[in-house]
Amino acid sequence: MLTEPIQIALVDDHRLFRSGMAALIDSFNKYNILFEAAHGRELIDNITAGHVPDIILLDINMPVMDGISTAQWLKKNHPSIRVIILSMFEDAEKVLSMVRAGVKGYLLKDAEPEEFERALTKVAEGDLYYPDFVTRHLLSNFNTDKAAEVVLNPREIEFLRLTGTELTYKEIADTMNISVRTVDSYRDHLFEKLQIKSRVGLVLYSIKNKLIDL
Repeated sequence: MLTEPIQIALVDDHRLFRSGMAALIDSFNKYNILFEAAHGRELIDNITAGHVPDIILLDINMPVMDGISTAQWLKKNHPSIRVIILSMFEDAEKVLSMVRAGVKGYLLKDAEPEEFERALTKVAEGDLYYPDFVTRHLLSNFNTDKAAEVVLNPREIEFLRLTGTELTYKEIADTMNISVRTVDSYRDHLFEKLQIKSRVGLVLYSIKNKLIDL
């Protein structure tokens, strides 16, 4: 769990929306708005100046530098910063682009405050937060044709099930009573075996093959 207050950066080109979001976040008590930005370039300038947030709430459609380009920059330069996308639309292609860019959450802008707080909490604790429509898009675009032919041993299945929890890889190692190096070996072997490139992919494989429940 991150040390409170958790520092938030709010990136959206609509000032009125940012003000409403900032007021909502302040009502949650354990979060603090570190800074606001109108687009990705302004966000990068703030981070370069040393203002590094724990979580970024990022709009997709912005001038100067949009959310997809910004998320890609963050994945390359600050992968430890957790990103939650805020969008007005259930756009399947943009959902997939943002997941590939490593975002930890995706929320529609008309989500209820309770759902928004739940998403913040889960992402702050190291988990992912995707609403049902995102999961549907991901599953429908997740190709398991070759993976379906793969035979998994019991320890690989146990590992896959644990990847669907909020446990870190180190905590997974402790749970399985193996070393972190062995967990890394399981992960890398399954990446190759299932032709998957990320933990999100492992979770989607597990959901589609009914190893874990939504």
